[in-house]
Amino acid sequence: MAMKTTVESAMGQPDGVSLRRTLPGYVYTDPAVFGREQEMIFERLWFCAARSAEIGQPGSFRVVPVGRESVLIVRGHDGALRAFLNVCRHRGSRLCAEESGQVRRNLRCGYHAWTYDLDGRLVAAPNLAKMADVDRDAYGLIRVGLREWLGYAWVCVADEPPSFTDTVIADVTGRLGDPAAIGHYRTEELTVGRRVTYQVAANWKLIIENFMECYHCATIHPELTRVLPEFARGYSAQYYVGHGAAFADGAQAFTVTGTGGLGRLPEVAPDQDRRYFAVTVRPQVFLNLVPDHVIVHQLFPHAADQTTVVCDWLFDAAVVEAGQDLAPSVELFDRVNRQDFRACELTQLSMGSRAYRDGGVLVPSEHHIGQFHAWVTLAAQL
Repeated sequence: MAMKTTVESAMGQPDGVSLRRTLPGYVYTDPAVFGREQEMIFERLWFCAARSAEIGQPGSFRVVPVGRESVLIVRGHDGALRAFLNVCRHRGSRLCAEESGQVRRNLRCGYHAWTYDLDGRLVAAPNLAKMADVDRDAYGLIRVGLREWLGYAWVCVADEPPSFTDTVIADVTGRLGDPAAIGHYRTEELTVGRRVTYQVAANWKLIIENFMECYHCATIHPELTRVLPEFARGYSAQYYVGHGAAFADGAQAFTVTGTGGLGRLPEVAPDQDRRYFAVTVRPQVFLNLVPDHVIVHQLFPHAADQTTVVCDWLFDAAVVEAGQDLAPSVELFDRVNRQDFRACELTQLSMGSRAYRDGGVLVPSEHHIGQFHAWVTLAAQL
């Protein structure tokens, strides 16, 4: 109840008030709070799990942690992706122990050899023919909701997943202000040109809060503010609906030097050229849109103070196949990521301090973070 009071007071302060309260420090350190978030957020909402094209052939699979669950995503013999809880129905062994792999025909448990078709149906087990009362459909793998969008497989382990349109798609279209805007980047047709995985010793909420604001940009992101000078004033691209931060005069590309771009993506609109758009997709995705590539961050929270961030740089397939130099395009946001994650780790170290017992404050350019705080509090019923 105390947490709700904190959030409500922060959101309810009148215009003209410079400082608004944040969440208290314990919500970033308490394992019980993290457990509640796993149950009420990550296990109830759509979760961006994997790049669809990387589970490309029948029998290809990927195992992804979603809240407290292990989810198995597999390409079926019919070419469709399906997702299941990664749990054998016999005695509960993990069905696939590896993070990814390829099977020929079936999924076989290594404990007692219960075997499932790629559509999840139980097809074989030792002495199964003598157990005529075993319903092979009823004892098949537990199906998980799956949607493909922007070239990624999104899963939801809830018994009744929420509307994908009203949650995931609404986060994107609502931030960009134009339902058609995201389609111009043809993200589902792009190719992963580079992937970097970061291990961040910080709570997932700190990472999201950092991405949502740019009050820190002038302090720790000199490379970014040279390309996007308005960020030096403290307001992020997410502060205004539909706003894309303009490139600096003379900057032709989203690189450290402002040069060396790869040409505009074929369908990017003129009003998206030489602009950077950023979107937070709750609960664990960041989209970064620039004229010649797209950057996607996926957060995988493991503990109150441990988060894996997988960052994909997506390019036109022809650019990657031609062997063009992607390094200048990757370097800028890789630097930004490392600067941000270091800042989040330093913040995490203080979340248990009595100096942050009642939280901190948000300045005006950060006030929209209060909406995220209110959403977390409501979603996790904290």
